Amino acid sequence: MFARIGRFSADHARGVLAVTLVLLVGAGALGFTAFGKLQSEGFADPAAESSQAADLIDSRYGGSADLVFLVTAPEGTVDDAAARAAGAELTGRLAADSDLGAVTSYFQTGAPVLRSTDHRHALAVAQLADDTADSAAVEEIAERYERDTGPVDVTLGGGAAVGQNINDQVSSDLLLAESIAIPVILVLLVLVFGSLVAALLPLAIGGIAILGTFAELSILGSVTDVSVFAINLTTGLGLGLAIDYALLIVSRFREELAGGANSRDAVVRTVATAGRTITFGAVTVAIALSALLLFPQYFLRSFAYAGIGVVLIAMLAALFVLPALLRVLGTRVNAGRLPWRTGAPSTVSSFWGRVAAAATRRPWLVAGPAVLVLVIAASPLLRVEFGTPDDRVLPTTASSRVVGDTLREQFPADDSGAIEIVTTGPVSPADAAAYTDRIAGVPGVADVHPAAQGQRYTVVTDDDPRSDAAREAVDQIRALPGPGTTALVGGETAVLLDSTNAIGDRLPLALGLIALTTFVLLFLFTGSVLQPVRALLFNGLGLSATLGLMVLVFQTGVLSDVLGFTPLPLDTSMLVLLFCIAFGLSMDYEVFVLSRIREAGDHGLGTRDAVIAGLSRTGRIVSMAAVLLAVSFFAFVTSGVSFIQMFGLGSGLAILIDATLIRGLIVPATMRLLGDRAWWAPAPLRRFHTRFGVTETPAPAPREHATL
Repeated sequence: MFARIGRFSADHARGVLAVTLVLLVGAGALGFTAFGKLQSEGFADPAAESSQAADLIDSRYGGSADLVFLVTAPEGTVDDAAARAAGAELTGRLAADSDLGAVTSYFQTGAPVLRSTDHRHALAVAQLADDTADSAAVEEIAERYERDTGPVDVTLGGGAAVGQNINDQVSSDLLLAESIAIPVILVLLVLVFGSLVAALLPLAIGGIAILGTFAELSILGSVTDVSVFAINLTTGLGLGLAIDYALLIVSRFREELAGGANSRDAVVRTVATAGRTITFGAVTVAIALSALLLFPQYFLRSFAYAGIGVVLIAMLAALFVLPALLRVLGTRVNAGRLPWRTGAPSTVSSFWGRVAAAATRRPWLVAGPAVLVLVIAASPLLRVEFGTPDDRVLPTTASSRVVGDTLREQFPADDSGAIEIVTTGPVSPADAAAYTDRIAGVPGVADVHPAAQGQRYTVVTDDDPRSDAAREAVDQIRALPGPGTTALVGGETAVLLDSTNAIGDRLPLALGLIALTTFVLLFLFTGSVLQPVRALLFNGLGLSATLGLMVLVFQTGVLSDVLGFTPLPLDTSMLVLLFCIAFGLSMDYEVFVLSRIREAGDHGLGTRDAVIAGLSRTGRIVSMAAVLLAVSFFAFVTSGVSFIQMFGLGSGLAILIDATLIRGLIVPATMRLLGDRAWWAPAPLRRFHTRFGVTETPAPAPREHATL
C-alpha cells in the first residue's frame, strides 16, 4: 500500500501540490476565524452536582456576579467625599449600561462586606446581560470603565474578566512563542540537514498541519464548545510532528539518492519503508489523544479534537505532500548546502552506535542508574495536590489577577470561595432552620447564610477552597439529610471535587484503552508480545518522572521566581493532557527505533548487532527530532498562563527524557538482556502476525528507472 502511495505522489507530484495549495488557502481563510469561537473555560463536568447547582442558581437567581469592579482611592479612603462622588457616578453608569444587570455597589448600599479592611478599596459587582457574551464584549466593558486617573481607580475582575484576560494572554503568548521557536528551529534544521532547502521542508509540512487543524477547530467551534488552549497544542504538536516525520522522510530520501536511485525511485522506496513507520507512529499518538474524548470536561475533549486533527493532517502531508515536493526537487533538496558539509548526507551516527554498544555490553551498569534517576524524579508525585484554575494562573499585572489578589488580602468576608447550596423545591421555615443548624455543625464551617426562603445557602468555611479540609466539608454537607427536598451543593470546592472525581472515574478506562491499543499496534508492528510490555513499562516510568518534576516546579515552587508564576495545586485536567501527549510522542519514537532494529534483524543480524545498527541509524534522527520538538514546546514556557507553562515545560522534558535515558540507554540495555526472547510470541500469535502483521521491510520491488 505504501509503495502505491509513493508511486502516486511521485507520478502526480505537481497535481498533488496544486490541490494542496488550494486546500491550504481555504483552510487558512477558515482557520483564522477559529480564535473568535473558542472558549476559556471547560474545566468542570457539566453533569456533576456542582454544575447542576450553578445552572439552577443562574436560572433562578441570576447566577453569581460575572464582573467585579474594584474601586480604589489612590489617596485617602473610598469614604472621602471625592471618592464617594466618583463611586456614585460609576454606580449610576453601571446601572444604566444595557450590557450589565443586577448591579450592586458599596456606594449604593454601604454594605461593609463591599469595603476593604483598610478602607482604600470598594466593590461594585454586576452580571452580564447576555449569557453568551464573548471576550470581545468583556474587553469593551473594560475599556469603558477601567481608569487610573481622578479620585478613584477602577480595575475589572471576576470570572468573565479572568476569561478575557486568559484569551488575550494566549493570543499574545502564541505570537511570542512562535517568534522564538520558528527561528531557533530553522537554524537547528539547517545544521541537521546541512542545507537550507531541506531545512524548509519540515516547516512547510508544519504549516499545512497547523492551518488545517485551525480550520477543523473553527468548524467544531461553531457547533460545540472548544477550548482556546487547543490552539497551543495545535501549534506545538503540529510543528513538532512535522519535524519528526519530515526528518524521517527526508533523511531516508537522501539515503536513497546517495545510494544511486533517481528521484522517483527514491520517493517510492522512501514512502514504502518510512511511510509505515510514520503511519504507525501517528496512529499511536492519535489513539493516545483519543482517550481524552472519554472525559466530560470540554477542556480535555478540545485537546483530543486538536491533537487527533493535527496528527492525521501531519501524517497525510508527510505521506503525500512531502514526497511530491521531494519528487519535484530531486537532488536540489541538497541546495543551499553549508560550506563545511561536503560529504554525502548520512543518518548513521557513530556516537549513538557507540552508546548502543556500551549499553548492550554492560546492560545492568547502564540501565540501573538511568532507572534510578527516573524513580527519584518521579517521587514528588507522592505529594501531588490538585486544584482548578483561577485568576492566579495569570501574571500579577493582569487586571483580574490584581482584583483577585486584593479580594483575598483585603476582603476577609469575600465569599467567592464559599460553598453554594440550592434546593430543587420549596422549603418550610422549620426545615430551613433545622438544615441550617445541621450545616453549621459540620467541622470547618464558620458561617451559614440562608436566603430565598430557605432555598439557597451560602456556607463560609475556615479553610482554603482547594484544601482537603474544604473538600471533606463538601462531602459531609452532601451526606446531610436535605431540608425536605433535594439540595444541590456547588461552589469552587465542589467543582474541584466533582472534576477530580470525574477524571478519576474515567482514568482507568482511558489508561486501559491506551495500553490495549498500544499493545496491539506494537504487536502488529513487531510480532512480539514482550516489546509492547517493555515499551509500556518504561514509557510509563519516563512519564512518571516528568509529572514528578512538574509537581516539584509548579506546586512546590522551584523556579517560580525565574519563570514568573504563582505555585498552586496542579490542575488535574492538565496532568491528564500532559500524560496523553507525552505518552503518544514517546510511542512515536518507540516505533522509529524499533523499525530500524527490526529491519536490521530481518537482514540477518543478531539481536545485539541489530540494536547497535538500529540505534546508530535512528539515534541522530530521534535525538534531533526530540530537541527540535522540545524547542517548540519549551517556547510556551514564556507564556503568562502558568498551566500553559507547565504544558510546555512538561512536554519538552518528557520528550528529552524519552529520547536520551529511555531510547538511548534503557531500550538497548533491555534488548540485550532479553536477547532473542525480545521477539517472542506464542505460536498462535506468531501465525496471526504472519498473516495480518505489518513488516517494515517489504521485498524490494523491481527498480523503475525514470528521470526528473
